[in-house]
Amino acid sequence: MAATREYGAAFFVTPQRAEHIFTPEDFTNEHKMIAKTTSDFVQGDIAPVADQLEHQDWDLTVKLLHKAGDLGLLAVDVPEAYDGLGLDKVTSSLITEYMTRGGSFALSYGAHVGIGSLPIVYFGNEEQKKRYLPDLASGRKLAAYALTEPGSGSDALGARTVAKLSEDGKHYILNGTKQYITNSAFADVFVVYAKIDGEQFSAFIVERDFKGVSTGPEEKKMGIKASSTRPLILEDVHVPVENLLGETGKGHVIAFNILNIGRYKLAVGCVGGIKAALETAVKYAKTREQFKRPIASFPLIQGKIADMATRGFITESIAYRTTGGIDAALSEQDLSGADSGRKAAKAIEEFAIECSINKVFASESLDFTVDEGLQIYGGAGFIQDYPIERMYRDSRINRIFEGTNEINRMIIPGTLMKKAFKGEVALLQAAQGLQEELMGIIEQSDESATLGVEHHAVEMTRKIFLFVGGLAVQMYGQKLDREQEILSNLADISIALYAMETAVLRADKTAKSGRLVSSEIQADYVRLFVAETFPEVERIAKDTLAAMQDSDTLKTSLTVLRKLTRSVPANTVELKRRIAGRIIEAEQYLA
Repeated sequence: MAATREYGAAFFVTPQRAEHIFTPEDFTNEHKMIAKTTSDFVQGDIAPVADQLEHQDWDLTVKLLHKAGDLGLLAVDVPEAYDGLGLDKVTSSLITEYMTRGGSFALSYGAHVGIGSLPIVYFGNEEQKKRYLPDLASGRKLAAYALTEPGSGSDALGARTVAKLSEDGKHYILNGTKQYITNSAFADVFVVYAKIDGEQFSAFIVERDFKGVSTGPEEKKMGIKASSTRPLILEDVHVPVENLLGETGKGHVIAFNILNIGRYKLAVGCVGGIKAALETAVKYAKTREQFKRPIASFPLIQGKIADMATRGFITESIAYRTTGGIDAALSEQDLSGADSGRKAAKAIEEFAIECSINKVFASESLDFTVDEGLQIYGGAGFIQDYPIERMYRDSRINRIFEGTNEINRMIIPGTLMKKAFKGEVALLQAAQGLQEELMGIIEQSDESATLGVEHHAVEMTRKIFLFVGGLAVQMYGQKLDREQEILSNLADISIALYAMETAVLRADKTAKSGRLVSSEIQADYVRLFVAETFPEVERIAKDTLAAMQDSDTLKTSLTVLRKLTRSVPANTVELKRRIAGRIIEAEQYLA
């Protein structure tokens, strides 16, 4: 039977179908209504008090979160059985995207509805769900997530917080310190990770009112100042045994799956940030004059605007493709039973690679965009009176959140190899089949077809990944995990493949729908992105081959690589001028 949806990691070995991926053009009227509700809330309630929030008025933050609860914005991911709305992930992602227009208040919101509440949604037992979820959905109680520790950093399983069962068997006694905990100034409920007897990594629901729970001073951060970040201190905290979340020693299942959600949600938040930075930069460029002309009329400024908008299009496309893929996987599961957490975890884990790809690409695209935006502002961009200054400071944390980008680059090929060895992805078979194909003539692109060059570049990138990755596995075998430079390069080729394929599929889908204006600008985005990304794929592949092979073997491999990378340069100057012209006229992101 033919597949009716996209499956996680399948894009590595098989071209995907446009009709199987979710794109922003698929938003329903209900999706658009919740997006407008969020936008109205941000513009009407958050934007007017932005300075107050930046000066850490936590009472105001709590008041606004309560207002968000009244609007139903905290209840989207909570099932209806527990006073939630039980809506799809696209809806919750849209709220996340629009909430970022409210600056780092979005982190207070996101930490509550995401990593703070979802562990209980997916892994809580019936009693825990009934006790906590209605209050979390309404905002009567606010949540936080306590995983990171001063000494563990990205090594989450290296936690030193200890839980010991009390003599009467009624409580776990927790001792330890958690670091960089968002919402810690005002959260009522913490999902805390600790090792039972110093060995079994487990999760607990800890209430602020439990004796021995306290927080340290507010961290003095470079950015995201409107969100609370404090240490959480646990001193002989007696946590009832019924507050153990999930199974003993299985805290990693909860932590890693919640991190996967956090990663794609972070990407969606970056979409909102990119659009906001682009909009403010364009408006400034149209009013700022130099040499008696608005700087928006200068081609080099237009080039920056085109690059920013293109990054926005690609980031938006991959974020909602992944969100839609997770929605489709979750829809196949019965999440009403006692094992709903296990089923949900399986559906989310299917797209773990895509979540990491989203996290890396989106965070680096946002950093690129705000940097270019500040450059357009010139000296004014360095002054706090202008919004791009805050955007610049706030963006930097995203490359560290939810596992650093370096860690996520290790996760991408590492997870893929695990899936391959389990038979979940036919990676080894595809790599073997490629060896035979490379002995023959590689078909070239059809330049006469719409986006024919770009389709060809996507397929060649897939083959390049299989070629280079296959050689890496042959050379290093089980020791490949020690070759971090090789793994990072393979991750970057993976990211390029997913981003290019997604962009091409979205543009194809839009063209078939008959939306002429959208189709034209989307095609230009795709042409520009592929024209600049495909040569970078070739460079990365060359560097990787050179790191693995001696000179004689390398010459043979480079001959093969040249067969896969023949291409005609695109007129990127014209593409950028055309894209910028549309964006400058509209004064906002277009797709």
